Amino acid sequence: MNKTFLTTIILVLHAFFVIAQDRTKTSNALLESIVKDGSAVGASGSYSVNGEVIWGAATGYADKDKKKNFTLDTEVRIASIAKPMTAIAVMQLVEKGLLDINLPIDTYIPEFVQKGKTKITTKHILSHTSGIGAYKNKKEGENTIIYTSLLDVYDVFKDRKLRFEPGTEYYYTSYGYVVLGILIEKISNLSYETYMQKHIWDKAEMTNTGIEKPEVKRKNASSIYQRDRKGEIKESKTNNLTNRVPAGGFYSTVNDIIKFGNAIINHTLINEETYDFMVQHHSLEKVNNGYGFGFFLYGGKEKESNIIGHSGSQRGSSTQFFVIPSLKTVIIVMANTSGASREVSTVSGKLIDISQRKD
Repeated sequence: MNKTFLTTIILVLHAFFVIAQDRTKTSNALLESIVKDGSAVGASGSYSVNGEVIWGAATGYADKDKKKNFTLDTEVRIASIAKPMTAIAVMQLVEKGLLDINLPIDTYIPEFVQKGKTKITTKHILSHTSGIGAYKNKKEGENTIIYTSLLDVYDVFKDRKLRFEPGTEYYYTSYGYVVLGILIEKISNLSYETYMQKHIWDKAEMTNTGIEKPEVKRKNASSIYQRDRKGEIKESKTNNLTNRVPAGGFYSTVNDIIKFGNAIINHTLINEETYDFMVQHHSLEKVNNGYGFGFFLYGGKEKESNIIGHSGSQRGSSTQFFVIPSLKTVIIVMANTSGASREVSTVSGKLIDISQRKD
C-alpha cells in the first residue's frame, strides 16, 4: 500500500476518533452537570442515530445512603413518557378496525359518564381537549391509596364537573389517560398491563419496562428523591402511582426508552399513516408546544412534527424524551429526583445538536 495513502487514512481515522471522543466528553459533562449542580441525586442519558446507540452514560447515585451508583440499567419512574405508549396502544386498536376515535367514548365504556352537551370522544382524550380535570388537590396528586382497577380510579373523578365543553379548549390531564387505559381493556379483553406487555414493550424489545407496583421490590429500582424550592434534596416517601398507571405509572431504563423511540421511527408499533395522524396538531391554537395524540410537538409552529416526544415529572422523577424522525435520532435523559425538570430538559435539548456531530 502507498505510504502516503496509508498516512492519510491514519490521519483521517485519528480525526474521527478525536471528534468521537469530544462528543462523548461533551455529552458526559452535560449529564454530570445535573448532579454536580445539585439538581438531582442520579441521572442517565442516551441517544441513538440510525438505530445505533452512539452515547449512553449514567452519573450520581441510585441510592445515596448506600452509595449505590446510578447505571444505565437503573430503573427510574418515567412519569408522563407513559402517555405516548398508551396513545400508541389506542391507535393500534384503530388500525385493527376495533375503535373509531370520533365516536362518544361511552360507545365502548358503558360506565363512562357523559356530562356535557358535546359528547367526549377518544380523540378529545388523546389530545387533552376533553374537559376532564386533573388531581383536585396535593393529597390526591401524592396518592397513598392502592387502587386495584382502573375503573376504581375512574370512580374518583367520574362525577366531577368538566372544566369546559369538550373540544373547545386544551387542558393537560393524567386522568383522561386513565380512561384510555379502561378503553384498551374493554376493547382488547386484556388487562391494561397484559396489553402493553404484548403489544408495546415486547414488540419494541423493551425488557426492563413495566408498571410500578407498591408490593414489588425490584433489584435495579432507584430510590426516589425530591428537590424543594430552596434547592435542597431529600429522599422522598413513595407515593402510590396506581391512580394514574396509563398516564404515568411505569418504570424503565434509558436503554429501553431508546428502543421505544426507534420502534416509533421504524413503524414497528403503528404504521406510517397512523403515526402521521398522531403527530398532527390536535390541541387547538392556545398551546405553546402543540400536542398531538400522546406527543408534544417541539419543532415550532411551522415544523412542529419535526421533533416529538414527552417530558415527565412526578415524585422521584424528571424525564425528557425526544424523537427526531427526519434525523432518525432518539434522545432520553432521566433523573431520580423531582424538581429537576428544567435542568433535564435543557441538557436533552443540547444533546440534539451534539448527537448530529459527524465522527
